[in-house]
Amino acid sequence: MGLLFRWLMRMTTALLVLIVLGLGLAYFLASQSLPDYDKDIALPGLSAPVEIVRDNANVPHIFGSFGASDEDVYFGLGYAHAQDRLWQMTMLRRTVQGRLSEVFGSRTVEIDSLLRRLDLYRLAQQSVSAQDPGTLAALTAYSAGVNARLGEINDSALGRGAPEMFVFNAPIAPWQPADSIAVMKLMALKLSGQLQDEVLRARTMLILDDPERLLDILPDSPGTGVAALPEYAQLFPGLKRYAETASIPQAAMSPFPPRGLAGASNVWAAARARSASAGTLLANDPHMGLSAPTLWYLARMELATGGVIGATLPGIPAVIVGRSDQLGWGVTSSYVDDQDIFIEKLNPENPEEYLTPNGYKRFTSRPSIIQIKDSQPITLILRWSENGPVLPGSLYGLSAVTPSGHVASLAWTALSDTDTSMSAAISLMRSQNVQDALVSGEHFIAPSQNLVLADQETIAMKTIGSVPQRNARNQSQGRLPNQGWRRENRWQGRSPYAANPQFVSPRGGILGNTNNKLLERPFPNHVSYNWGDTQRIHRWQKLMQTRQVHTRDSFIEAQLDTVSYTARSLLPLIGADLWFTSNAATEGTLARQQQTALSLLSEWNGEMNEHLPEPLIYMAWLRALQARLIVDELGPLASEFKHVEPLFIERVFRDVDGASAWCDIRQSAPKESCTDMARMALDDALVWINERYGSALESLRWGDAHQATHDHEVLGEVPLLRFFVNIRQSTSGGDNTLQRGLSSGEDPDPFQNVHSAGYRGVYDFSDPDSSVFITSTGQSGHFLSRFYDDMAQLWRRGEYIPMSLDVDLARAAAVGITRIQPLQK
Repeated sequence: MGLLFRWLMRMTTALLVLIVLGLGLAYFLASQSLPDYDKDIALPGLSAPVEIVRDNANVPHIFGSFGASDEDVYFGLGYAHAQDRLWQMTMLRRTVQGRLSEVFGSRTVEIDSLLRRLDLYRLAQQSVSAQDPGTLAALTAYSAGVNARLGEINDSALGRGAPEMFVFNAPIAPWQPADSIAVMKLMALKLSGQLQDEVLRARTMLILDDPERLLDILPDSPGTGVAALPEYAQLFPGLKRYAETASIPQAAMSPFPPRGLAGASNVWAAARARSASAGTLLANDPHMGLSAPTLWYLARMELATGGVIGATLPGIPAVIVGRSDQLGWGVTSSYVDDQDIFIEKLNPENPEEYLTPNGYKRFTSRPSIIQIKDSQPITLILRWSENGPVLPGSLYGLSAVTPSGHVASLAWTALSDTDTSMSAAISLMRSQNVQDALVSGEHFIAPSQNLVLADQETIAMKTIGSVPQRNARNQSQGRLPNQGWRRENRWQGRSPYAANPQFVSPRGGILGNTNNKLLERPFPNHVSYNWGDTQRIHRWQKLMQTRQVHTRDSFIEAQLDTVSYTARSLLPLIGADLWFTSNAATEGTLARQQQTALSLLSEWNGEMNEHLPEPLIYMAWLRALQARLIVDELGPLASEFKHVEPLFIERVFRDVDGASAWCDIRQSAPKESCTDMARMALDDALVWINERYGSALESLRWGDAHQATHDHEVLGEVPLLRFFVNIRQSTSGGDNTLQRGLSSGEDPDPFQNVHSAGYRGVYDFSDPDSSVFITSTGQSGHFLSRFYDDMAQLWRRGEYIPMSLDVDLARAAAVGITRIQPLQK
């Protein structure tokens, strides 16, 4: 027995030693790719020395020496991006190329297939020649900087450049100018949501018995009504009135956003007359899906036109949002209707032909081979009509709205082979004043954005990006999939840039956008029917109007505001007949819990604070209420409405145009009232809370449910590793607060914060160097780096770091200075 015990001890000890050695080896190999920020190096591709000073937040400040050109500075940015975000850059490029399956196998084939069909990378390659000479030089120099880092990794055996490369080993091709343009097109895809809305509107039309109810569940933003549309079944007779399950690639690497999770943002500016310091102010926080690392990367470049500082995107040689000494710029998603689905009628005699206004025409087709790791390659036939690429029926449930003998194609402004958006971005960054910036915006194609500007004297807002020109006789007005063979439905080019909404130096001295409706114009000059916000704008207006003058700190306060206008407006409606009307109930019963919940909500001010119980009770109640209201009318389609639509709830409980009909359960004999539905939904919510968080309502914390999910797209699902690479944080805010944290809507954690402000910046032009910014994770994409998540807690607490162009300040606490000399041949 003793002998057996000794051998067991020896084997256990040996196993532990092997595990420790294995972990040590893994750490050693992974740490080899940690960049050295403090060094002198000679690299090819420079005309003069470049210095990269990394301040104490690891923000690179890139300077060229005497005789250096702007191209040398762009080289430095490419090198810095590749030091900190190489894996992220290669993933973005592989995604847009449709080449993920070469690394990840069959699980990403659907993503690759969809990207190949859109052909974004080929369009990016063709767009290179459309750039102006300065932009082409910047793209070339930036690529040289990235490739110089790749060469350094290979020559010095620097751990393959990123720890992920050990797990998913694949060759890295040299960076090219087309890659940067392709990354910008990929951002357009991530920020676009009109396609999903068109398909869902058609599917909802097909399943609703009463077409009058469509504007309840898919309401227009408040304003002048829209002219009546034809029923979708009238456009395409023979379609079945049912809803199939929609499908989009669910992998974390998918760039196809679920409905409601496309782009969003806040941006606002104050003129000098509305500023306490007599200098213009600007605040911006773009919202995108959260990830680790975040998509944003802070950087400063010293160009011939002056210093610029702000947020860049790895792969793109431009400050996308930020400031110079003279100008600040911020963006929000404009929600321009820049996508249309066309239903193409196939020739019954030849399915390779489709009907056009001039008769049948052959699709433009070509094969595309997808290489799949550990599997046989597959060959796709990519088909394009005159309207755009043909899409598979599985995408967003397209098959449910596509009749037999037809296929669906996509018209989208980003499908341009002369896309000059990169030239516009670099020109904007070099602009010296608002007028220069407005001129630069004309060349922007996609993604369409609301650009807000502030120089020393002027504030302005302009919608940039292509706006399709539609015929006034368009059958669906761009709101539904349309008959592609009818001339009046087809796009007629691009609307003039001058027709895009523009506001310069408004009388009130305040400009802003929360993705809300900008203006009311009749079709076809309407800009959009689908807007991203009808709620946050009310709270923003109140905060802006309650002060005669604003400061940097008041703009920060607004950016971090967590009071829900939606909660304040809806709770009195849905609880009107429930407050203080219940009978006495025994402790521990559901009836007693209902009393407690109503009591808490009746005294709540609507603040979605992470430490309070009321936000969780409110959100669970509203979610359960919407589910009860729609499930009998929409059946399986109800699962597509993952987020509470405040306008729908308001219409129902105010009985706008008979909307209270949603409250009656059609399958039951009694006629339920909206009060009945509110009471039953509250019980549903409390049962769910009890099962998930316990029965002590007063001790609930909204932040436990509303955790920000900064997850690594690839390693975030790997056991053990996920604890090192994922960043989870308790957060305040919610779906409709200015500090927006959009919930996932997906069980089992429907309130996880998955879409939020990955960047915040506030710029004060009375003292530009007092400006501040922050990102949601950190500068490094290397999970062993201390800069991987060092900004995460600052971001969660609503703190910022200085956004200064002061050279001495950057050097004073630098974590490293990299001096790059031209390599002498």
